Amino acid sequence: MIRVAIFCLWLLHFLPLSLLNPIGQGLGLLFYALGRERREVARTNLQLCFPALNEQERERRVREHFCAFGRSFLERGILWWSSAARIKRIVRIEGETHWQALRGQPVILLAPHFVGLDMGGSRLSIDVQVASMYSKQKHPLADRLLLQGRRRFNTPRLFSRQDSVRSVVKAVRDGTPFYYLPDMDFGARDSIFVPFFGVPAATITGVARLARLANARILPAVTRQLPGSQGYVLTFYPAWENFPSDDIAADTRRVNAFIEERVLEMPEQYYWLHKRFKTRPEGENKLY
Repeated sequence: MIRVAIFCLWLLHFLPLSLLNPIGQGLGLLFYALGRERREVARTNLQLCFPALNEQERERRVREHFCAFGRSFLERGILWWSSAARIKRIVRIEGETHWQALRGQPVILLAPHFVGLDMGGSRLSIDVQVASMYSKQKHPLADRLLLQGRRRFNTPRLFSRQDSVRSVVKAVRDGTPFYYLPDMDFGARDSIFVPFFGVPAATITGVARLARLANARILPAVTRQLPGSQGYVLTFYPAWENFPSDDIAADTRRVNAFIEERVLEMPEQYYWLHKRFKTRPEGENKLY
């Protein structure tokens, strides 16, 4: 089955975005109809983060998210098989002066989980070698394809979550920008509870810790999915000042607050399918 899916992705990547867009949204609606568990996860997340929404509004956002996710899933074939020139046309860059100002310095690129995440990462890897975390996939063929896709340009340095943090720190100190995705629930280890839309969320402290260990600057890099055939835009925001501080909780809260601001700008594009509030403070009931 997975071979058939991969063949379809390869076949469809030849199509222009104007055609891939509606096909991807249709695929997303199919995921919505068939994916009961993830549909419930998205509903729970949106209810926790946006309690003022009524049920109809919340369900509309759930469907919109599945459409955005379906489109990003389908368009991943472009990253795996299309030319660098095509990817550059599809993913434009804004705020590049913020990026250029830090070239040659240790940099951590703060890249939250929006549906355009892989588009932004692949676009960056065309211009410069980057480092990032990699999670092994369950199916060997999918794992191999994903690795090959991410290694197409400038041989990025990929680390698993089992690798020593010293390897990541060394890469950043050596001048390799680290494309860091810090906004998932990885359990209680190395996490503290800080609010995310007012709900206590287990949040890793890695952004502040890595910045201190590598003496690195934090440069937010967020990728937005645009309508129709407009593609994506990777936006660099100004590098953070006075970070890290002496307060790890305040630093971690700052990460979540930045992500909240971006979510409010494009709520349908945040990765609501993830169980962001799975880990609960002691004594609290499970939310999923």
